[in-house]
Amino acid sequence: MSERKISFSSGEFYHVYNRGNSKQLIFHDANDFNRFMKLLYVSNGSVISRNLFSRKKEIFKTNRQKPLVAIGAYCLMSNHFHILLTEIEVGGISKFMQKLTTGYSMFYNNKYKRTGTLFEGKFRSEHVDEDRYLKYLFSYIHLNPVKLIDSHWKTQGIKNADAAKLFIASYRYSSYQDYLGTQRDESSIISSAQFPNYFSTSADIEKEIFEWIMFNRESLT
Repeated sequence: MSERKISFSSGEFYHVYNRGNSKQLIFHDANDFNRFMKLLYVSNGSVISRNLFSRKKEIFKTNRQKPLVAIGAYCLMSNHFHILLTEIEVGGISKFMQKLTTGYSMFYNNKYKRTGTLFEGKFRSEHVDEDRYLKYLFSYIHLNPVKLIDSHWKTQGIKNADAAKLFIASYRYSSYQDYLGTQRDESSIISSAQFPNYFSTSADIEKEIFEWIMFNRESLT
């Protein structure tokens, strides 16, 4: 088994991500996306009931005891996911990711009557050791859904910046709505207090997103 190239330390920030094995889809419908988002919440704790999902209760109000990590941003796409996080408990990132991916793999394999590996090996991770890069990742992660309406935007620039802004603001499977102040249960997933206060208002992050959209477009003209 290969060794991970980086080790995790409390107080440091990391971008973790993975995709489906052989780039296969890992989310087919809203139920799949919603299950993973619920797992982002319930996997982030020292105690999880085995039959939690069989109970008719509000998942995002479940007492998880002490959290393992703080999640600053995330985005789920049809065949991959991105999470920006920092460790709270020693070994927390590894524990959290094991719970998250194992829990989702079990759900997926049972739902779609399949066996075998769902994800492409171990999750990948990058240590974020520069403030500028950390701030950029909030935009990079939240801009991922733009490819759903403009698949070549990264290489050819965004054709309609306003449409792109509206689309990511309506995309439910990322933390962007939480930064815009949308009231929803999924807001419990993120813990922005453990991250630098780059965006004290929704206007701050909207401005940052728009600047990256425009920078990408102008850099290609």
